[in-house]
Amino acid sequence: MRRHPWLNIMRIFLVVVLALLFVFPFYWVIVTSLNTSGQALQYPPVLLPHGQFGNYVRAWSGAPWLRYFSNTVFIATVTTLLVLVTSLLAGFAFGTMRFPGKSLLFMAFLALMMIPQTVLLIPDYILLQDIHWLNTYWAQIVPWGASVFGIFMLRQFFLTLPSDYWEAAQLDGAGRLYFLWKIAVPAARPSLITIGLYTFLGSWNSFLWPFIMTNSASVQPVEVGLSNFLGTNGTDWTGLSAAVVYTTLPVLVLFLIAQKQFMKGMYSGAGGIKG
Repeated sequence: MRRHPWLNIMRIFLVVVLALLFVFPFYWVIVTSLNTSGQALQYPPVLLPHGQFGNYVRAWSGAPWLRYFSNTVFIATVTTLLVLVTSLLAGFAFGTMRFPGKSLLFMAFLALMMIPQTVLLIPDYILLQDIHWLNTYWAQIVPWGASVFGIFMLRQFFLTLPSDYWEAAQLDGAGRLYFLWKIAVPAARPSLITIGLYTFLGSWNSFLWPFIMTNSASVQPVEVGLSNFLGTNGTDWTGLSAAVVYTTLPVLVLFLIAQKQFMKGMYSGAGGIKG
């Protein structure tokens, strides 16, 4: 069936419009961060930057950003590693092994996705207070060390893994852990990269949980640091915009670098969904 040229034009136009809608807010933050305070409040708005890089210097000196960034990298990295390990082990068990109550337990895992995080904030706060984990790295890492999304995605992938692989490995005398490490993990690499990137970005952008569970800059991540900066310099819109660029640019670059692997993992995970 021949497609009309105007359909392609409309499709390209729609993609360009959507792209501009998503890109413009970040562009506007960059423009504001490079303008003077007067230009930031001017109407009609100034749509081009004017090279005021001193805003970045002022914003950097206004908060312990190096500490915030090191906290965030540490928390996000450890959380991602924990999620990868727990998702791999649980997803492998749900996808390849048989045990009593398997379906019921898996449905219970999926049911956890339906519970809003805000409902559990008060009970979680009391629990962390009782075990003396408030204002620590542990409070920001351990509760997020397992991911229902990661378990589900790897379970769906392992369902598509041919059983002949495991039978052949058994004939060679391989145990389940050896099979998991040598055969299953390399095959699931795209899904693992997707889960890792998804978890890292989520941890980097986390705000509400660390904002409630921490009160010291020594353990707070960069998003809470940005909130602290806003509270201290709420009228410094150019400096605040520069700080937003600080916090957003690293994850944006990370996503642009890993986007192909991210999409490949999403497709491979979606392709394995079975009833």
